[in-house]
Amino acid sequence: MHATTSRRWTGRIAVLAGLVALAVGLAAGEGASAQSGDGKTTIADTPTRAQAADGSYISWREHIIDDLAVGGVALAGSDGLAMADLDLDGHPDIVSVHESDTTYDGVPDGHVRIAYGSADPDVWDLYTLAEGEEAGAAEDVAIGDMNGDGYPDVVVACELSHLIYLENPGAAGRAERWKRVIPASTLDRGSYIRVFLADFDDDGRPEVVAANKGGQNPPRGTTEKHPVSWFALPDDPLDGDAWVEHELARVIVPINSQPFDLDGDGDLDVIGGSRMEQRIFWFENVTDGGDIAFREHRIEITPEAVVTGFNMEFVDLSGDGRVDVAIRDERNGLSWLEQPADFADAWRLHVIGGLTPDRLVGFVLTDIDDDGRLDAFSGAYSQAPRDVDATVLSPSHRAGRLSWFEQPEDPAGAWTRHDVSRRVRGMFDKFLVRDMDGDGDVDLIGTRGNSIPYDGVFWLEQVRTTEPVPAFDQAREKESRQLPAPE
Repeated sequence: MHATTSRRWTGRIAVLAGLVALAVGLAAGEGASAQSGDGKTTIADTPTRAQAADGSYISWREHIIDDLAVGGVALAGSDGLAMADLDLDGHPDIVSVHESDTTYDGVPDGHVRIAYGSADPDVWDLYTLAEGEEAGAAEDVAIGDMNGDGYPDVVVACELSHLIYLENPGAAGRAERWKRVIPASTLDRGSYIRVFLADFDDDGRPEVVAANKGGQNPPRGTTEKHPVSWFALPDDPLDGDAWVEHELARVIVPINSQPFDLDGDGDLDVIGGSRMEQRIFWFENVTDGGDIAFREHRIEITPEAVVTGFNMEFVDLSGDGRVDVAIRDERNGLSWLEQPADFADAWRLHVIGGLTPDRLVGFVLTDIDDDGRLDAFSGAYSQAPRDVDATVLSPSHRAGRLSWFEQPEDPAGAWTRHDVSRRVRGMFDKFLVRDMDGDGDVDLIGTRGNSIPYDGVFWLEQVRTTEPVPAFDQAREKESRQLPAPE
């Protein structure tokens, strides 16, 4: 039922990729290279203006890690991913999750995949860790040693409709089926959207933190509340009946439950968000040598913002020694919230930038241009359909865009946007930062959805040149159609 046969790829088997693409049928209007089809220069073909601190020009080259053509598995709706050295061979591996559908059809299906790394960032061993009903609409993943044997284990949040724990068998992980369990306290409980690991009591063993939004697609106007929770693990996490749930709060469509030491006191707090209430909040860890305990706090924002907290990054942008929060504001796009000296006061909103009409969702903060300041790399969600390029696009069409924002000397000032790529289809939930090719600059790993048959996992190589070159070098010859900048 669960594939255990790994598939090695070197990025050079173009014939296989072409045959698979023909088998699934390329969408009408999809063309080669970065041509937009209307004579206008695409964002991808536009010479880059972004420069590193040494004056060199920054562009990006796409590499495919896992998709239908490469792995032979019909991945779709690719969402979360995490990285760790699963087999302790010295090479980081990637665990990715894929909803495996094009609509919210209520049918539990999905894939959890491992890309085992090597010394070559274009050589991966691909393995299906879970699929079908047990991975129903897999949405998020966390990695950590949950049973204390020294090997990182995996826990996955499924929108239909549970958490699933997968135990790493160790050095034989590529050859053996991983043992697994769906904890009874999560089975048929709703829709788990995010999952994290955190050691709240500093005992050396992690707890599991998860937000349960109640249903895969809650109706607008719902007032039903669902929990943000943490789970205490038994000595043997495979004992699914022994996972104990502790509710932190119940809110309308909880969308996040991210552990971070927000108050700087040395222990992990939890920052959450409610999609329907359009607010974020945090739970202060007040554990003091006894049972794990939390105290809830509201987060007020000025000027008023519309936030859900689906993605958040925690960094000190203001330089005052307090952790700030990067977040998407529905009105202004990517923004950051400046932490006040007193948590009773409001957090001040500062705008980084937006991608209108495209809908920015995924982002990560990292120093892209080596100037000592954190920049923001971002990705946008395209609108339906997810399995074919629309042939006629309205000016308000939401496309799959990749861009990054360069931080100015004053982070409260205007950030400079550098567009990288804009396709008819694309959905970018999450990015990981890593120097994949060992050349000293920042590269990125991410997932892409809304783009059948191109959904999957990719990495972006940062390329530096002495003269401007096109902003983006896409990996596939046949692709979702590249677009110019919106007018």
